[in-house]
Amino acid sequence: MPKVALYNLSGEQIDDIELKDSIFGVEVNQHVLYEVVKNQLANKRQGTQSVKTRAEVRGGGRKPWRQKGTGRARQGSIRAPHWVGGGVAFAPKPRDYSYTLPKKVRRLAMKSALSSKVLENELIVVDELKMEQPKTKEMGNILKNLNSSKKALIVMDEKDDNVIKSARNIPGVSTTLVNTLNVYDILNYDTFIITKDAAKKVEEVYA
Repeated sequence: MPKVALYNLSGEQIDDIELKDSIFGVEVNQHVLYEVVKNQLANKRQGTQSVKTRAEVRGGGRKPWRQKGTGRARQGSIRAPHWVGGGVAFAPKPRDYSYTLPKKVRRLAMKSALSSKVLENELIVVDELKMEQPKTKEMGNILKNLNSSKKALIVMDEKDDNVIKSARNIPGVSTTLVNTLNVYDILNYDTFIITKDAAKKVEEVYA
């Protein structure tokens, strides 16, 4: 079992915590991580782009000049794609880019992402994360005490508005809950800060 340090909000190590090998100690599968990240980014696409084809552009119904005898190339419409103001060839139209991956692939990717944070020493487990009132400065001090990098993801087991409001004005810092945690966010942030209770919940969800 991977053993990591358990810190308090002052940045002092108060204990060690053992994490489940089946969640935080699996062999990192790079290909599965790539497939899941690609899937998440595709699912985020709105797919609302739309451009007019030559059939949809206004005008161009009359042949601009006669077929022969002018010395110029034959033309059938001033709305052909090679004309300025013409339609677009193979114009993009609204479409759905989303697709699904097998559940086993998504679970393996999550375990690989979590394990990669342990291997790269980017996982910080804190005893608890409670704030009496929203204070951005106080959150900044906590991150400094934990030697967190500029890009940090804070994972909580349950919603805490004081923590969320304290972190949202710090550039590069985001908060999330265990049930909304995803592979892209884990890999996108340099430091992965998780509470002890949230770590246990992750182990229960992905056991």
